[in-house]
Amino acid sequence: QVQLVESGGGLVQAGGSLRLSCAASGSIFSLNIMGWYRQAPGKQRELVAVVTDGGDTTFADAAKGRFTISRDNAQNTMYLQMNSLKPEDTDVYYCSALVKVSRWSPVSEYWGQGNQDTVST
Repeated sequence: QVQLVESGGGLVQAGGSLRLSCAASGSIFSLNIMGWYRQAPGKQRELVAVVTDGGDTTFADAAKGRFTISRDNAQNTMYLQMNSLKPEDTDVYYCSALVKVSRWSPVSEYWGQGNQDTVST
């Protein structure tokens, strides 16, 4: 199976920065799109940013200009650098990856465990 393990993040003051990492491991033939999502209590999970295996990126409007997404394909790891953080960025952040476990398998989506990131005023 495939595991996504998140690290980084935590508590930071408004205006500060956090860097999240997501390492994929297990039976991986190919990692396609990887992304970061966030979810507040009682709300739907929403996109923060995604990155393709070719390095193309897409950002939610709230993340544009402040967040950077990147990945290291050799290490199966993705990163989210979050700068100029605001209290409204406080959420549980999840990483996601579209994975093929073999040449013949369909693409399946996997999720990390989620980490709480809090931006204080």
